[in-house]
Amino acid sequence: MRSNPAECLYCQNNETLHNLMIEIAQLSVSRVFLFKEQTYRGRCLVAYKDHVNDLFELSDEERNAFIADVVKVTKAMDQAFHPEKINYGAYSDKLSHLHFHLAPKYVDGPDYGGTFQMNPGKVYLTDEEYQQMIEEIKKYL
Repeated sequence: MRSNPAECLYCQNNETLHNLMIEIAQLSVSRVFLFKEQTYRGRCLVAYKDHVNDLFELSDEERNAFIADVVKVTKAMDQAFHPEKINYGAYSDKLSHLHFHLAPKYVDGPDYGGTFQMNPGKVYLTDEEYQQMIEEIKKYL
């Protein structure tokens, strides 16, 4: 499915996006967000800066820069939250804008050893707690 940038959550930067996540930073070719739903403590998302549907649409240089941004974020998440593993999800069935979900997994935490849930809707934080998490991630970006 090819989506229209005029209808794209990330391109429109609209209220729906801001209800789901908080922008942390802009990197070389991407934007980094903290998910508001925090069942997976520290869960982030990295979205490509332009409206691109898939990795194969990028040049080698663009793809390498995007993956470098994803790696930079996962390193920061690892240093900030010390998960056992970070799961990567690149799902675009209904929203074709290149992005990666980054879900930290902890040994005794939810869905360890299985697939993370897209939006379990169980854990929301205060504005202060979100800000603390963002500051912790930014320390390592």
